[in-house]
Amino acid sequence: MTTTALDDGWVPADEPPDEPPDWYDAGWYEPAPPPVDDPVVTGTAPSRGTALQVLGQVWGYPQFRGDQQRVIDTVVAGGDAVVLMPTGGGKSLCYQVPALVRPGTGVVVSPLIALMADQVAALSALGVRAGFLNSTQGPGERASTERALLAGELDLLYLAPERLTVTSTLDLLDQASIAVFAIDEAHCVSQWGHDFRPDYLRLSVLHERWPDVPRLALTATATAATRAEIVDKLHLADATVFVADFDRPNICYRIVPKDDPRGALLHLIRTEHDAQAGIVYCLTRACVEDTAAWLVAKGVQALPYHAGMDARTRAANQAQFLREDARVMVATIAFGMGIDKPDVRFVAHLDLPKSVEGYYQETGRAGRDGLPSTAWLAYGLADVVQQRRLIESGDGDEVFKRQAGRHLDAMLALCETVDCRRVQLLRYFGQESGPCGNCDTCLVPPQGWDGTVAAQKLLSTVVRLDRRGQRYGVGHLLDIVRGKRPTRVAQLGHDQLSTFGLGADLSDREWRAVVRQMLAAGLLCVETSYSTVRLTDASGQVLRGERQVWLRREPPKAPRASRAAARTEPGPAHRAAAVDLGDAAGLFEKLRTWRAGVAREQGVPAYVVLHDATLREIAASRPNDLAALSQVSGVGATKLDRYGPGVLAVVAQG
Repeated sequence: MTTTALDDGWVPADEPPDEPPDWYDAGWYEPAPPPVDDPVVTGTAPSRGTALQVLGQVWGYPQFRGDQQRVIDTVVAGGDAVVLMPTGGGKSLCYQVPALVRPGTGVVVSPLIALMADQVAALSALGVRAGFLNSTQGPGERASTERALLAGELDLLYLAPERLTVTSTLDLLDQASIAVFAIDEAHCVSQWGHDFRPDYLRLSVLHERWPDVPRLALTATATAATRAEIVDKLHLADATVFVADFDRPNICYRIVPKDDPRGALLHLIRTEHDAQAGIVYCLTRACVEDTAAWLVAKGVQALPYHAGMDARTRAANQAQFLREDARVMVATIAFGMGIDKPDVRFVAHLDLPKSVEGYYQETGRAGRDGLPSTAWLAYGLADVVQQRRLIESGDGDEVFKRQAGRHLDAMLALCETVDCRRVQLLRYFGQESGPCGNCDTCLVPPQGWDGTVAAQKLLSTVVRLDRRGQRYGVGHLLDIVRGKRPTRVAQLGHDQLSTFGLGADLSDREWRAVVRQMLAAGLLCVETSYSTVRLTDASGQVLRGERQVWLRREPPKAPRASRAAARTEPGPAHRAAAVDLGDAAGLFEKLRTWRAGVAREQGVPAYVVLHDATLREIAASRPNDLAALSQVSGVGATKLDRYGPGVLAVVAQG
């Protein structure tokens, strides 16, 4: 069976979507899109000054964060740069500010056309002149954008990589003045990465055709190997490489046993994130549809999203998620790249991600505003079996399968660790740190136990069945070691094996944890054809007593959710909000209500008007005039003029 990359490689190719996925933008493909506003933002160009002056005038921020200043200074001076910065770390400013400081238009290569309109709308709210060229536009809209570019009336232009390498687009850019080329999501160039896009390999044309225009490659997820591939494939050998701190301290990482995943998810939502925005990732389209419908039936405002849905429905659901506060998006990983919604309070995985890179990028969509957020994963034995089988039965060559196996091994190690999850996560990206105090293994340290004897009992059972020329799945093996006699065990005479009943001291749940951890450690493996269990080269070491098997003990089952719990047991995010705001909490909610109304009138996401962090500062400081409001971080000149009177009216009433 072949697979397609539309849903991360796990969807049968005989179930294709009705149209190419969101990132596809070949020039000859012209779907009938939902109506969009004029993609060109016109107006007066922001006064070009120093980078810091532009930051204050346009964005309303008094200073840069982390490495932003160094990156921007490098690009403004005409140098190339490779930037590795976590989601929410401010990567976009690294190319937006140089585009406003340097003469010409900044050209941004972005892999998702579905979000370009929202990105342009967000820049419009700041008074920045921006536009995009992609297949959602009609000929008139494209012509309007092209005229604005050639007339020097655009500060930023967004293009998909497929569009950029079309001859007509290259000829168009030859006639324009280009300030900088920004290659966003640059990890897409990596053929070994989790989000490979073939057209990224053709972006070396930027260096060949415009050698004097600075280039900036940006990503939120890149190991040392991926970083080297970015530099090589994009011809950035002379670029300055900036590696920021990858830690997201506001995110609490939690991995729970996959006993009742939907029930545990509902408990998480009701007790910690009730009426808050979140993303739930599922492996398959069917799981997306079923989970979204189940959550709706339980009273959660949930929407489905996957590449098999028609384009209009998918776009409408995405817009609803971006524009409303308390929506949960249930999706395959076809959803998420480029999502700038800052108030996503949780990201949940109902299935195991296939790599640490994918997991880090997906969880990084939570808490972009820096406020407390949750990264939650339900993980079980079936995940390990399924992912191993998918790798072995895939179409890739042996080199690809070995690489995929290494990615999965790293993900399993993160799930099974008894140490701080953040330490292990950051170490994967080459960054050392200490215990964080904000992950499940730090908050409730797991217990370890010597599982060598249990492992030997299970392996001995496999050996005895092998001698008979028989192999069976996990369930059958556990029936034998636990001493259970379902019909099949008795009929086959497996209740006569010497290992029958030797594992009665452990529950089925505990045994499944043993098997899962042995599979993760490579002490057992799964035959791809029939999902049967067999020994590995390392199994003999355990059977001979040459290797100790140290296991983590399963935590108790999570309690079921109740509506009363949602009202009486606020989660960390709610508690943090209450502590931060104190008496200003009421004014903050009034400001959010006002913002929601403005966003609906303008047809833009609420965060495009003002971020939650800005509203919090306004609620706490209670400015009484425009001069005081202008001192609030996130209130630039355009937003002060556009929203200032409305904000002050709400503050006065509050």
